Amino acid sequence: MNQLQQTTSNILMIRPNNFGFNEETAVNNSFQTNNQSLNSEEVKKRAMEEFDYFVSKMRREGINVIVIEDTNEPKKPDAVFPNNWVSFHQDGVAITYPMYSETRRNERREDVLEKLKEHFQIEEIIRLEKFELENRFLEGTGSMILDRVNKICYACTSPRTEEGLLDVFCELEHYQKAAFQSVDANGNDIYHTNVMMALGENFVVIGMDTIKEETQKKMLLDLFAKTNKVVIDISYQQILSFAGNMLQVRNEKGETYLVMSQQAFGSLTDEQINKIEMQTKILYSPIETIESFGGGSARCMMAEVFLPKIN
Repeated sequence: MNQLQQTTSNILMIRPNNFGFNEETAVNNSFQTNNQSLNSEEVKKRAMEEFDYFVSKMRREGINVIVIEDTNEPKKPDAVFPNNWVSFHQDGVAITYPMYSETRRNERREDVLEKLKEHFQIEEIIRLEKFELENRFLEGTGSMILDRVNKICYACTSPRTEEGLLDVFCELEHYQKAAFQSVDANGNDIYHTNVMMALGENFVVIGMDTIKEETQKKMLLDLFAKTNKVVIDISYQQILSFAGNMLQVRNEKGETYLVMSQQAFGSLTDEQINKIEMQTKILYSPIETIESFGGGSARCMMAEVFLPKIN
């Protein structure tokens, strides 16, 4: 296998043909809001415009964005967030995941995997969705922040991230588990790790105040030090602006970008921006409709494709 990489220039995105507010996910996603001033058609139209502009910005920088259209039936209001149902790995493995929301389970699509097989090698598909029958959930790289080079799996446990399934993943892909608890300002579990933490090649953006257990904080800081990550701490308010929901990607020239929403960028301090720009370029785009109604941001919209390419 080639040397392990933390970033890739191949990004899978699903164009949101039926985007909208999902009451099932709102049960434990405090980032969602249902703005009644917009009707469902206006929400859908705005989401598609935001998506298309976001894709165009990344493609202009030389990032290979693989766009697949959402299917009209069944209706999938959260299809724009594919990183929760599938992950792709350098060993040629694709993993599909058990999802908390029943409507979101329809997002798992065999045709998406077949489409990728035209250009990438998928040696094996590991299907973890069988655990839905036991009401056990692990929502891909929403639940898990993967240090792919050092093989560390960071995850805050929640109703969507069961620690026992973290063990299953870590055994399958030979990762070290780094599990912790992260809570919002009201003391509720943060639903996905990727809204409070983003890991780059040489840095980590993380809301340390959300972690109340001192031994867990120390465990994380020790791992960040051991793996030479610059720590960029973000506040509760910045997390609410999706400053934790970022992803570092690379373009065809090997240049890296930390991709985020315009709202996330606007919440950062000059000092934080300087720290990030010492490590990587920044790319941001306005996706307020998707953030507001979907409760996810830029990172959730991108599924990294680390699969070996077919020559």
